[in-house]
Parts: sequence; structure tokens; C-alpha cells
Amino acid sequence: MNYENLKKLDKEVFEIISRETNRQENELELIASENYVSSAVLEALSSPLANKYSEGYSGKRYYGGNKIIDEVENLAIERAKKLFKAEHVNVQALSGSPANFAVYNAFLEPGDKVLAFRLDHGGHLTHGHSVNFSGKLYNFTHYGVGDDGRIDMEVLREQAIKEKPKMIVAGFSAYSRNLDWQKFRNIADEVEAILFADISHIAGLIAAKKIENPVPICDVVSSTTHKTLRGPRGAIILSKEKFAKQIDKSVFPGMQGGPHDNMTAAKAVSFSEAMEKSFSDYIEKVMENASTMAEEFIALGYQVISGGTDNHMFILNLNNLNLSGKEAEKILESVGISVSRSTIPNDPRPPFNPSGLRIGTPAITTRGMGKNEIKEIVRLIDASLKNIQSETIKEKNKKEIFDLCQKFPLNY
Repeated sequence: MNYENLKKLDKEVFEIISRETNRQENELELIASENYVSSAVLEALSSPLANKYSEGYSGKRYYGGNKIIDEVENLAIERAKKLFKAEHVNVQALSGSPANFAVYNAFLEPGDKVLAFRLDHGGHLTHGHSVNFSGKLYNFTHYGVGDDGRIDMEVLREQAIKEKPKMIVAGFSAYSRNLDWQKFRNIADEVEAILFADISHIAGLIAAKKIENPVPICDVVSSTTHKTLRGPRGAIILSKEKFAKQIDKSVFPGMQGGPHDNMTAAKAVSFSEAMEKSFSDYIEKVMENASTMAEEFIALGYQVISGGTDNHMFILNLNNLNLSGKEAEKILESVGISVSRSTIPNDPRPPFNPSGLRIGTPAITTRGMGKNEIKEIVRLIDASLKNIQSETIKEKNKKEIFDLCQKFPLNY
């Protein structure tokens, strides 16, 4: 992008942005929740729509001058409805956690019981962790995975019958297997609970029709618009039409003031991009790359939680290397690879310094990398983690990673 004005007016900020741009260009991004947006999305984010204040909804704003803003918000809504086969969509949510808060606020009263996925088994902070608003406001009980690293739906059903939650949350932050949405639906119906799906990680896979779409099955669905969907950092809430008013009211005025209209425009762009065949082809490669990478690690003797992946990510258990996830994260960052530490099921270590690494392939696939590069990356990760005392190997790996990145430029 052209930063000529910024370069003249604020060299400090320009220099920081330049260094981060170079870092992204010259290092490998394997954080499962990150991706690279298109230049079109970046241009929408930097547009003059950022100047407008638009409290309210289309046709019912609390400020004047919103006729054109209504058009872009309506466009984003219609595209999201088409993409996900949704009856109602709210595109104003600013991020994933606020979107989840808005869902809880729309359906629950403080103290209501909710059944959700355990954080250390693969759930998200907003799925009822005690340090989060969700765990403080609502009475969460949790399901987890079995010894095979997978959710046992019959065990979940027994928990639901015992606990009788008002809401069941289906979704994850670090789980590599598909969810059976219809079984979740059946369980929710059996105990008369609201079924809420958080598809933030897999929205791109759903949009590309590579895994089942939960939107027609669930009562309400939230998603971020970055990650596999490859849009701006933001969120949406999708629901049945009968819940539209309570969800919209929960977002505004319940949770937020004015939406970020430049973000809304960028969401609309990303929804359009996700309807293209090229996006479907991209997601197919993301999944192929993740599967290949997991298989390569297993061949080298690593333990992959659940034995593989159905989506874009997987979790490595590092206990056999005598390394924590935090240590491994820092080792890999030193050679130019970004990953995120992760808990493993029944982790003996604390969440800030857990036993695992979460690895995802959306970003490197956006760069155009395929199976040959995946195998090379696994080799470099393995060499880095098993030779932490060797500066020679570290520098060699760092150069190889840099050289690999030069072959697949971001072209911003």
C-alpha cells in the first residue's frame, strides 16, 4: 500500500508498520487464527467510511447522513445471508468475544446454566472460563474429549440431561475434528436448550462448502470474519429470523455504540471473495496442507491430538520432547516461524505455559505454499525443536525460512 502521507507526517508509526510488514513478508505464519487479507479488503478498511458515525441500523439511525452507509451495511448483510444460508445476519459485531457476549446477553440471564467445550480440551475463553466475563456472569458446565482426543456425543448427551442447561455451545478454538451439528441439535431439543454455534475458526471451510454448514441447524451462530474466512478483524452473528430483534438489540444498544463502517465494507468485500471458486480451491488446499503437515509430524514421532485433522489446524503434544508450548513458541519465533502455544486435554501444565502447540495452515496457503513446502516446513520445525543448543543449526534454519518466504511474496 502507499503510505506516503503517513511517512511524511508520522515517521515513527510508519517505521513500526514497515517493520511489521517486513516481518510478515519474511517469516512463516502458522498461527491457526491468522491469515492475510486481500489488497481489496485493506483498501476498504482504509476508506473514508472510517469517518462516519452510524449508531442504529439501516433506516433507523441516530445520526444523519447515513443513507450511503445503509447501502454498504445492507450489502454486507445480503452477501452473508447468501454465503451462509442465514435467515438473519448482524454485521456490526466488532470482534469475536463481543459477538459471543451479545449472543449470551440476547438469550440468557445472569446465573443461567450453559454447557460448553472445556478450554483445555479445545474450547474458547468466552465459552465459560472462570477468568472471562462468560464464566463470571453465567453458570457454565463443560464437556470435553475422551482418551482418543474426540468429543463423545453420548457422554455429552448424558451431561446435558443431567445439567439441563438453558444453552448449549458448540464450537472451539483448538480442536481438529468436525462437529456433528445434527447430534448437537437433537441433544439441545431433548433438553429444550438454545443451540449456539461458534464457527469463528471454521467459517471459511463452511463458506467454501468443505464441511457441513450449522447455520440452518442452530438457533444462533457467531463467527469472526478473519481466520479462515480471510476478511477483516471483526465478527458477525447469524440466526433464525425469529431471534433477529433480540440479537440486534443486544448488539446495539446492548453491547456497542456505532459500528465501524469501514470494517463493514471490508466484510462485504470478503464475503464476495468467499463466493468465488478460487476461494473454494484455496480452502481445499488449506485442509490438504493441514492434513499433510499432521501426517508428517506423526511420521517423525510427534503426538498429534486426536491423531490428525479434519480442518485447518491440529495440536502437537510436546511432552515427549521435554519442552513446554511456551518454550517451543519462542524457539520457533527465533528462526522466523510464528505459532501459538496450546493446552492439551488434561494438561498438567498451566494455560500460560501449556504442553502443546496449535498449528494452522490458512496463512501459508494464502501465500501459495503446497505439499512440498509443508514437508520442508515440518523438517525445519523438527530441526529447530530438537537442536535448541546449536546456534549453527538455528542460523541455517532461519536462512532457509527466509529464502522460502521470498519464493512466495505477499505482494502488498
